[in-house]
Amino acid sequence: MFTGIIQHVGVVRAVRDTSDGARLAIDLGPLADGLARGDSVAVNGACLTASDCSGQTAEFDVISETLKRTTLGAFRPGAKVNLERAMALGDRLDGHLVQGHIDATASVRSIDRSQPCILELQADGDLTALMAPKGSVAIDGVSLTLVSISADRFSVGLIPTTLTDTTLGALSAGETVNIEADVIGKYVVTFLRRMLDQGQDQGTVTLDKLREAGFI
Repeated sequence: MFTGIIQHVGVVRAVRDTSDGARLAIDLGPLADGLARGDSVAVNGACLTASDCSGQTAEFDVISETLKRTTLGAFRPGAKVNLERAMALGDRLDGHLVQGHIDATASVRSIDRSQPCILELQADGDLTALMAPKGSVAIDGVSLTLVSISADRFSVGLIPTTLTDTTLGALSAGETVNIEADVIGKYVVTFLRRMLDQGQDQGTVTLDKLREAGFI
């Protein structure tokens, strides 16, 4: 489990194809201190398990499914990545609960760099249906607050600290990012959809009514 508060921007050192995906070597900088084989690290929001550690560099095995469903398949040596070590029980939760399970990717539509800086993204309706106004979302592992949501796009505000201390400050229109919707919202939507699919309360509850009420 993570918080979406980026602890360091690391650098991809090597990418090697394997029989079921790829192995990434990433310079973790100070986050390598105390890291052991089997520990979890969120890399651009995707939870990965350290397979080997040497100095400041750790290697991670990434299966083909993860490569297809996230931006990790496009990693090349020299790429900068957002990093966060797994939180310990009892740690301060400065962001929101982030599992490191990427729901989908989204493309950057625009970045308005005036104050406040607004990042707008294009996404599939199945993804935006999991979001709520002023709710939380993780973009490339960064915990952010939703500003606006429509059927196929959403926006977030970026403070100067986020722009300078994460990779989001270097984004440009057309780039692709990893998205993880808030875990509580996902379970609520899943439960309500299952209830409707089973035909319960069809006379009083509909998807349209739930949307109007702001549940989905």
